[in-house]
Amino acid sequence: MTTNTEFQAWRVEERDGEYVGGTQTLNTADLPEGEVLIRVSHSSLNYKDALSASGNKGVTRKFPHTPGIDAAGEVVESSTGTPAVGQPVIVTGYDLGMNTDGGFGEYIRVPSAWCVPMPTGWNARTAMIYGTAGLTAGLCVQKLLTMGAKPDQGKVAVTGASGAVGSVAVELLSKLGFDVVAISGKASHADELKALGASEVVGRDVLAADKKPLLKPGFANAVDTVGGDPLAELLKQIQPSGSVSCCGLVAGPGLQTTVLPFILRGVNLLGVDSVEIPLEAKEGVWKKFASDWVCSKTEAAAKDIGRDDLDSALKAFLKGESSGKIVLDHSR
Repeated sequence: MTTNTEFQAWRVEERDGEYVGGTQTLNTADLPEGEVLIRVSHSSLNYKDALSASGNKGVTRKFPHTPGIDAAGEVVESSTGTPAVGQPVIVTGYDLGMNTDGGFGEYIRVPSAWCVPMPTGWNARTAMIYGTAGLTAGLCVQKLLTMGAKPDQGKVAVTGASGAVGSVAVELLSKLGFDVVAISGKASHADELKALGASEVVGRDVLAADKKPLLKPGFANAVDTVGGDPLAELLKQIQPSGSVSCCGLVAGPGLQTTVLPFILRGVNLLGVDSVEIPLEAKEGVWKKFASDWVCSKTEAAAKDIGRDDLDSALKAFLKGESSGKIVLDHSR
C-alpha cells in the first residue's frame, strides 16, 4: 500500500493577508480520506482554479490548499476494487480542487464515485486537454441538440469564444455542421477562432446594453459562457423557439432581463452543470469526444506547462488574458 509516499504539489497558502502559491513536498498520508488513491500525471487549468489560487473563499474555504479541479492518472490504491489498481481514470468536478486537494498535486485521494474510466484511445494528457472546460462545452452542445437545434435553423452564437469552454464549443458546433458566430472581446484571437471553425468573429459590442426588451433575431441558438448582462442581451436576439445553453458567470451572476423572450418567442434558457451531474453523464460526453466529437484542432493547439508556470498562467485567467486549453504536466 502506498500510504507514505512523498510527492510534489503546487500549494496555496496565506501569508500576511496574501495568497501565495508554490511547489511543496507533501506525503500521501496527509491527503484526505477516500477510497481511491490516484497518481496524477496531468491536470488542466480552469477559471475556478484561478479563483481558488487567489484565496476566493467562495471556492476554497481553508488554506493551505492544492487547487486543480481536474485530474487524470492511474489508480495506485483502491479499497473498493472499482476502479481497479492500475486503471487509468479521469476525475473532474464534485469537490476536487475546491476543498479537497486537487490535480495540481502528483497524488489525489478521492471517493470511487468520482472516477471515470479513461475512454479507449485516450491518455491522461488528451483527457486534460478537454477537462472540465471541454466537458462543459460538450454538455452545452448536447443540451442544444436535445432541444432540437439543427444547422439549417440559422447561426449559432458562442460567447466568450476564445476561452477554454468557448473554444471547444466553437470547434464542436462547427464539426457538427453549424454556422458558428464566435463572440469575443479579444480581437487578436479572431484568426484562431476561424481556424477552429467559426464562420464569423464579432466583438462584445454585438451584446452591448440596449433598453429594448427584444431585438431583431440574429441567432437560432447559442452557447453562453459569460452570464451577466451579455446573456441578457443575447436572449433578446434569439429566434423563436431557439435555445441558449448557459454555463458561466465571468460577466457576473446576475441576470437582468424580462419574460418577453420566453413568452413571446418561446426561447429556452438551459442551465448546464458539469460539477455534480451523475458519473454516467460525464462518461457519455467523454466517450463522444474520444470518437465522433473529437476536436482535433483543439487537441493540436493545447499548451503544456509545468508547476513553475502555474502562478503566471492562473493570474492570466483572472486578468482575462488566457485563451485556449492549458495542460499541467507533472513531469515538466
